[in-house]
Amino acid sequence: MKPNTLDTFYSASQPRTVPPPDIAQAVGHFNVFRLSDFMPRTSEQPPMTFNRRAYHKITLCRGRSRVEYADRAPHDGPNTLFLVTPRVPYRWLPLTETPEGYFCIFNEAFLLPARAGGVVLDELPIFQPTAYPVWEVSEADCAAVEAIFQKMEQEIKSTYAYKYDLLRTYLWELIHLVQKLQPAPALLATHSAAERVATQFADLLEQQFPRTSPQPPLRLRTATDYANQLAVHVNHLNRVLKETTGQTTTALISSRLIQEAKILLKQTNWTISEIGDSLGFADVAHFCTFFKRQVTQTPGDFRSMAAFEI
Repeated sequence: MKPNTLDTFYSASQPRTVPPPDIAQAVGHFNVFRLSDFMPRTSEQPPMTFNRRAYHKITLCRGRSRVEYADRAPHDGPNTLFLVTPRVPYRWLPLTETPEGYFCIFNEAFLLPARAGGVVLDELPIFQPTAYPVWEVSEADCAAVEAIFQKMEQEIKSTYAYKYDLLRTYLWELIHLVQKLQPAPALLATHSAAERVATQFADLLEQQFPRTSPQPPLRLRTATDYANQLAVHVNHLNRVLKETTGQTTTALISSRLIQEAKILLKQTNWTISEIGDSLGFADVAHFCTFFKRQVTQTPGDFRSMAAFEI
């Protein structure tokens, strides 16, 4: 259940890899790899596990592959670019023996010394919990992404004293290139009072996830809970969220609860009662009724189907 850490990545990778020798001199962690170096050497080597990672990852794959991401339908296709955050579990499976491409891993601390114009990751649409950051990219976009990865690969091997500052620049360039594949009306939140409240609500909601233990249960469960925490009337909060997102407070909370419930049913061996407790439901019957109303399946049926798919 615990997310795979950077230490786990390095100790379990085949072939065995090590962090950059001078990474201790940098703030945070960053590394870049070629996909071809991580392909199974034997048919007995197990596939990647479906789990959360305690770091961010951006991958470009040339060649057919499958990305299984949270509770979404798997994405199969060639020339795939995808983004992974610590919030959501995923698995990548090559569908060809010779996929080519690159991936980089990094934690948020690596980007803190050099934010892009004040932007933080969580403000970009591609890093939002509701985003589905998997894209089939054109040949031209593949070439542009590869060029950045190649600069990263060359620089991380260099002896340049300020190479990690330069690598941060390349990483921001890559992040913004990926963001441009999913254009949004406004990349940065405006500063209207309504949007500030909506942003604060989204932050409060997301701070409660991912769930790593059945206890303690969620602290904030209802629209009134969030309104009290934000020191606004519940009707005002509902009106603001309806204007900015098109959904009510209760609908947004329910959607996030369902997303987490699906992840826990697929990823953990917790009992259905423990999952319900973790998400703040008074009893298992209440949780099952809520889940079936939202998903049209019982939690047990959903878990059985998910196990069959994997």
